[in-house]
Amino acid sequence: MVLKVELLSKEMMIKPSSPTPPHLKTFKLSFLDQISPPLFVPLIFFFHHGEDDHGRSSQLLKQSLSKVLTLFYPLAGRIKGNDFIDCSDDGALWVEARVHGFLKDVVENPLMEELEKFLPVESYSDDDSELMLGVQVNHFLDGGIAIGVCVSHKIADGLSLVNFVNAWAVTAREGDAAAGKISPPNFGLVTSLFPPTNTDLSEFGFSHTLCMTREKIVTRRVLFDKEKLAALKKSAAAESSGVENPTRVEVLSAFLWKQYIEASRKRSQDASMKKTFRATHNVNLRARMNPPLPEATFGNLWSPVETPPSETCPDDAHLVFQLRTSMREINAEYVEALQNGKGHSEHLRKWRLTGEVEAEFLDFSSWCRFPIYEVNFSWGRPVWVCTTSFPYKNFIVLMSTKCGDGIEAWINMREEDDDIYMGAGLCTSSN
Repeated sequence: MVLKVELLSKEMMIKPSSPTPPHLKTFKLSFLDQISPPLFVPLIFFFHHGEDDHGRSSQLLKQSLSKVLTLFYPLAGRIKGNDFIDCSDDGALWVEARVHGFLKDVVENPLMEELEKFLPVESYSDDDSELMLGVQVNHFLDGGIAIGVCVSHKIADGLSLVNFVNAWAVTAREGDAAAGKISPPNFGLVTSLFPPTNTDLSEFGFSHTLCMTREKIVTRRVLFDKEKLAALKKSAAAESSGVENPTRVEVLSAFLWKQYIEASRKRSQDASMKKTFRATHNVNLRARMNPPLPEATFGNLWSPVETPPSETCPDDAHLVFQLRTSMREINAEYVEALQNGKGHSEHLRKWRLTGEVEAEFLDFSSWCRFPIYEVNFSWGRPVWVCTTSFPYKNFIVLMSTKCGDGIEAWINMREEDDDIYMGAGLCTSSN
């Protein structure tokens, strides 16, 4: 059966409970904000609620959202061009919906086209939205709740989104006592560290929609449990990668990358045509700065890392070594050059490489260390947290499972590449 999600409210705006002071009304984007893609980063949090009084829950969520927006005031504003956010207190989009179904059915058998119904906006559309934040609260027949949150990537990366939702949850749970338990987002810090540029970025061959595609994208969730990840680590160690104690993310990325290379080569119509392959991994810059920034620092603080091109199909261990070596190049020296503007061209080159038609890319983003299962609005921690589709081919988001032992790989591929990972693990949902 097709899951019916009935909208109860639409186009309601939740404004900050206190007006933003005049001196904070204009928030300038950082250089890293300026080059971030014009889309929304989506997350959906599923909770066992156990109450039939949805009205009371909605009131609690709205009031606490209004309070926390006084701290995260740019999220209630509107973006203007690619330069600044007008912190106008226009508000965050609020949508409520009734789900004609049960929470356990969605969590146990998720389908991508149904998950997207729990979000307030599309991740990406042709409309140039000025909106910064959207929330949709979905009430299930059994009392369960799914909270879909979308934040503009022009101001936040995935970790910033999770930190915001945690701050909102603390505000809902603790009330007036929440103030001392939330790390201030300090919005001006990232802009001061990475000042905006007035340079025409197209001169570097850069476009904000670089690598976005209009092709049909199929998204699958592939689950790798504790045993599968342990086997991948053992295999990498046995093959003498030269990487001491590789991480789960490294060995899983290498495994998925190798499978992609092998499948692509088998499908090549012209066996004599040489193909080159690269992998990119988006890394968190906070810990790579000198001194390191707190994980709670809000903004776009990430960089793509690309591996050297390969025309062969190396073993998993060699791919792990390539990933580790490339990631280490994003160090304090690299970030310092990026801060003073000297590293802008190199940084944009990394972006441009992912758009090269000569090489085939697999792009990874790991959210495994994000505190997504610490979110607690007073109903306990989520039973499941997920993302949805992105308008990129060959893009994989890695997320920890609730127990923390496994990893869910959210794989965005072209329709014709849909079967590459069917045997890689347990495929539990697709679109």
